[in-house]
Amino acid sequence: MVAPILLFDSGVGGLSVLGPIRAALPERAVIYAADNAGFPYGTKTEAEIAGRVPALLGRLVERYRPALVVIACNTASTIALAAVRAALDVPVVGTVPAIKLAAAFSRTRVIGVLGTTATVRQPYVDRLAAEFAADCRVVRHGSALLVELAEAKLRGATIDPAVVAHELTGLLDQPGGEHIDAVVLACTHFPLLALELASAAPRSLTFVDGGEGIARRVAYLLSDAGSAPAPPAGARPASTVRSLAAFGAAPPASSRATPPASSRATPPASSRATPPASSRATPPASSRATPPTRSRVAMPASSRAVFTRRDADVDALRPALHSVGLDAIDYL
Repeated sequence: MVAPILLFDSGVGGLSVLGPIRAALPERAVIYAADNAGFPYGTKTEAEIAGRVPALLGRLVERYRPALVVIACNTASTIALAAVRAALDVPVVGTVPAIKLAAAFSRTRVIGVLGTTATVRQPYVDRLAAEFAADCRVVRHGSALLVELAEAKLRGATIDPAVVAHELTGLLDQPGGEHIDAVVLACTHFPLLALELASAAPRSLTFVDGGEGIARRVAYLLSDAGSAPAPPAGARPASTVRSLAAFGAAPPASSRATPPASSRATPPASSRATPPASSRATPPASSRATPPTRSRVAMPASSRAVFTRRDADVDALRPALHSVGLDAIDYL
């Protein structure tokens, strides 16, 4: 049996990464692990994250024997990626803020980074900005509430647009924020609120995240092992697009904005030594289609979701998990 891919997050934000990976590798089983007992990571200290994540992933790898691990969480990646790689004997792909892509889109040379409080304060983000956006002003804002809203949305709650707008204002009202034209969604939960964020924006903004770049990196690593062909950039089965769009995730590639011709080109995935920062771009509200009716995505039978705590929220998430092909639920 072909070994699965293991995706790991503190909650359901990693479903925004699962979509592009499923598009790239539709026949590969996926183990989606959510550390709901430790949720949320974005308000925890570096020491707490560094101590918790490698230990949990060690247990998950021992149980499910994956071919590859994806840390589908910016906070965990920016803090614990090196420790996880040192502890595990399988390839590990991290998720880092897509600052390089935002810089490629920006005409004003002012970009925003919207993430968790823990992520936006990391030196890793400083290094990404210095390397890929040295000629840009980078404005940051941490929001724990948007993480909670994304979780609530996938449990079926109605999201108050005014609350989303208030959180976005925390970024745009900072000094220089009036010139921001590209925003990095530096938390995997936030693409699940893409429609709400685009609607809340007071002007045309381009939102970018790391999902498609991660998928290309995963496919490349598995292809290098002779397990799967590397997909073309932007390839996504319609079924995956429909199911994720129902939760406000990014629309099909054909509806996304493309970087202006004068912008820097993003290097191909095969040239990256570290987890890729390139990814899909979410266009402004004026160019987005209304998400279609939620539909079912087929997955190999061995695919499943894994949680670290039993509670009522897991039951409320079942429809969302079912829509992306995760019917079976285990507990660690």
